[in-house]
Amino acid sequence: MTFRTISLVIAAALGCSSVPLTARAATPPSAPATPTQALPPDRVKETLAAYQQWLDKLDQRNAVAGLATAVVMDDKVVFEDTLGYANAATREPVTPETVFRLASLSKAFATALTGVLVDDGKLDWDTKLVSVLPFFRLKSDSAAEQATVRDILGQRLGLPKNTYDSMLEENIPYEELVRKLDEVSLTCDVGQCYGYQNVAFSLIGDVVYAQTGQFFPQQVDQRIFLPLGMKTASYGREGLEDSKSWARPHRASGSGWIPFEPKEAYYRVAPAAGVNASLRDMEQWLVAQMGGRPDVLSPKLLETLHAPEVATPNEERSTPWRKARVSDAYYALGWRVFDYGGETLVFHAGAVEGYRTMIGFLPKYHVGVVTLWNSAGPVPSGLLPMVLDSLLGLPHVDWAGVESDAPAAKTATTTKGKGKTRNKTKTASSNPGANR
Repeated sequence: MTFRTISLVIAAALGCSSVPLTARAATPPSAPATPTQALPPDRVKETLAAYQQWLDKLDQRNAVAGLATAVVMDDKVVFEDTLGYANAATREPVTPETVFRLASLSKAFATALTGVLVDDGKLDWDTKLVSVLPFFRLKSDSAAEQATVRDILGQRLGLPKNTYDSMLEENIPYEELVRKLDEVSLTCDVGQCYGYQNVAFSLIGDVVYAQTGQFFPQQVDQRIFLPLGMKTASYGREGLEDSKSWARPHRASGSGWIPFEPKEAYYRVAPAAGVNASLRDMEQWLVAQMGGRPDVLSPKLLETLHAPEVATPNEERSTPWRKARVSDAYYALGWRVFDYGGETLVFHAGAVEGYRTMIGFLPKYHVGVVTLWNSAGPVPSGLLPMVLDSLLGLPHVDWAGVESDAPAAKTATTTKGKGKTRNKTKTASSNPGANR
């Protein structure tokens, strides 16, 4: 890569023996949430220094087209870094204000809005879907009559995982798919098992419209984005492309990264995968989710959003770091909740073609990490657990594979910029679906 921006916050953090009081505040003044337990300052400092080194190696290998990441602690941004390009063809750099597709990180915005509306008395977590959506049907009439708002948001509707995602990718309209749910055999009774959904999850948008008279994106904008100061957040492809700076999706080639047009399919299920946001927006979001904005998301609401709803044992084995670190896994409301090395981790990941995203935080220590990148390469997904391991004092493992002598993926050497030689990593093909 030939362009890199690093926040001066990290320099301050590495130059003192504790997390800096001068770190940039991520929110307007508000009553901060006090962490249950403080991490050792020296360990925090060492972690941020190590994270910088891992990102430097990622950049040297050109393992992503572009990336933006931050660490937020005690309602302050203590680390912020961007690298690479929003558009490799024009050399437009990624900055902290560059807007990315969030993919399935969008689900937590849907559940947060629902919680705000519950607090306002507009609906209830246990509101029956049939009572507000006349078109809602399941193959079992009795199951349909039992299904609630909590069931769709907690991924426990009883449908097979990713029902109709493939048809959504074939550009069949959401409105048609959601009216075909009664053709699908259920895998269990409503509320009794986990089955990740995008189409069925997005029924919450219809519920919001039925109960408020406003479209779902308008409600999120008014109740979540605006009060949190998420100035570049939006919904839909038009919102993405209207942004002053936006990250194009990229695919790898032998000569570098090639941008392509964003795919429309998952924007059609806005509650599940429709949000666009910048790193600066997501810093605000992390603060709010960790309790730093009680004026927008109350402590009681956060407790509800992060409470385990249904067991997801397969998530304990889906990646090497989860096999090693995660001993219990659940889905909450738009979030995953893991026992990570004996500590609670609230987490979610997202992926649509050309974009990947990850966010996670440790409520006990009031610290979280968010990473956004605009290419299919999986390498950055190993960085978040490396940061968590370091913060928690767990044995170091190179989950991202950035410390080996050569990338695991096949590389081709090319010359770019002012005579610089870079390794161009050929990454695996993208999973077109929204991440589970």
